[in-house]
Amino acid sequence: MKKLILSVGAIGMLLGSLSAQVITTDTTTNQALNSAQNIINSDKKITIGGYGQLDYNQKMQSDARSNGVLDVHRLVLFLGYRFTDRIHFVSELEFEHVYEVGVEQAFINYRLMKGLNLRAGLMLIPMGIVNEYHESTTYNGVERPALDSKIIPTTWREMGAGFSGNIDNLALKYQVYAVNGAMGYNGGGKFRGTDGIRKGRQQGAESSMSSPNLAAKIDYYGIKGLKLGAAAYLGNTQSTLYNNLPNNDTAGLLAQADSSVVGITMFGFDARYKYKNFEARGQVIKASLSNTAQYNTLSGKDLGASLFGYYGELGYNVLSFFNKSAKQQIVLFGRYEFYDTHDKVEGDTPKNESYARTDITMGITYHITNGAALKGDFQIRDNNAKGNKAYNQVNLGVAFWF
Repeated sequence: MKKLILSVGAIGMLLGSLSAQVITTDTTTNQALNSAQNIINSDKKITIGGYGQLDYNQKMQSDARSNGVLDVHRLVLFLGYRFTDRIHFVSELEFEHVYEVGVEQAFINYRLMKGLNLRAGLMLIPMGIVNEYHESTTYNGVERPALDSKIIPTTWREMGAGFSGNIDNLALKYQVYAVNGAMGYNGGGKFRGTDGIRKGRQQGAESSMSSPNLAAKIDYYGIKGLKLGAAAYLGNTQSTLYNNLPNNDTAGLLAQADSSVVGITMFGFDARYKYKNFEARGQVIKASLSNTAQYNTLSGKDLGASLFGYYGELGYNVLSFFNKSAKQQIVLFGRYEFYDTHDKVEGDTPKNESYARTDITMGITYHITNGAALKGDFQIRDNNAKGNKAYNQVNLGVAFWF
């Protein structure tokens, strides 16, 4: 028993020396930080961290009843290694819904000089807020905003390389990457009207690329408590119809392959602000997709030619009314969200009004300590389809980040 106690104690001390400290904002530059940046900033040789969420969702309709759903939604492990003060490896391994296993990040960060880093590997696409800052205690609501699923296919990551860094005298952070595009056609169409390009994420699993896409973002952090971001994603989707395409094309196979490719131009703007106990955030996303008429004719899908969405959220730490020095926080929040994956359609594709959706979310986030929170919210979910009935949903969750 004594040996067991000593062994457990030794393991605990080891993990304590390796674990990452959760820091959400750099106090010097005022820029937001996530787990990957915590690993890069760490002076430890090996860094271990993680985050996760456990959810309960109960759909409530006036004309039907549904079972509640209990889910270990995600359990994520971060592993980092410091080769030198300038070279770090960052990885993120995820289990979703217990059975699904994936790699969300795996890249080398090489600091070439102050303000300039070379990154290469499997990286997050810098678009919106949640795709980069998706640790479960960093946002209000049990579930992530739906816009960050239906339009920005969070968690969106692809293989590539590029540069990142800070221009401190301008309070700017920049990211520019060349990455593979989403897989739009692989034995059939992958994209669809309800969630745009989400099903085409290649996620580093034997990813195919015919031409690189561009992903870029600039963040401004020069005003204390305020973070502003502007992002762009430009390029074409990938198709397996180009594999083994004969140079002497007499059967029109090239034209068929060309019709399976969709061009993507996506722009995003986001803002976060925190002043004392008040917090606010919001974002606007617009994606224009080209060649969708040909793509839908070939694949039989209903992909929209334009995707558009936005949300705004306000929150306040009400515990400050009762105890101004409390380290815990009880944030009451409300979020209004609109997203339409059939903002525009092309060709013979009919516009589906049920894809124009509105979510109103009101709830509470109880931060019981730094890195652990209990969440609860009530949602009113509606869409623009004629005769549609809005429904409500109650969500409860446990969130952690260490």
